[in-house]
Amino acid sequence: MHVGVHINRFDHPEGGGALRDELAAAGAAAEAAGVSWLSVMDHYFQMEFNGGAEAPMLEAYTTLGYLAARTSTVRLGALVTGVTYRHPGLLAKIATTLDVLSGGRATLGIGAAWYDREHHGLGVPYPSLAERFERLEETLRICLQMWDPENNGPFEGRYYQLAETLCVPPPVSSPRPEILVGGGGEKKTLRLVARYADACNLFATTPEE
Repeated sequence: MHVGVHINRFDHPEGGGALRDELAAAGAAAEAAGVSWLSVMDHYFQMEFNGGAEAPMLEAYTTLGYLAARTSTVRLGALVTGVTYRHPGLLAKIATTLDVLSGGRATLGIGAAWYDREHHGLGVPYPSLAERFERLEETLRICLQMWDPENNGPFEGRYYQLAETLCVPPPVSSPRPEILVGGGGEKKTLRLVARYADACNLFATTPEE
């Protein structure tokens, strides 16, 4: 069994200026304890149960890039990126950059997105749940194609069209970065996990579950 640490709050009594050192200390403590995974939340606004939109929230991949420079062994990822947050081609490039600069320690965590307030707040389109799942599958296909050195495009989907799926430099991870899909729904999510991913994020509350 591997143990991971997830950071989902970014408030500090001394304000934002103290977050850099606190994050570096968290990374060092995780590695000293033998933790194998360090993840951060990926949202525009902080979630309601953590204080709501007025509470501090850092951009996930900038934070992961900083943690990559301050750690050397833990795997790094977002738990999880909403499919609506970034264009798939850009997301694949971002995840690849994290993988390259961390020496092959990146995991792409991605889900269908759910927090409507942050979308409306920053003017990001928030389609129906069914469409978000369709976009999630297209995004997974795009990422896998961009990580395939034998296939540089194009990609023609219902929602996304890419003329060239170039991704240079390629990931350091072999054959590609790990993919984690958030959620455990049997009708849609786990089917996507089985077809495209390496792991899922379950919320089981009992050993039987």
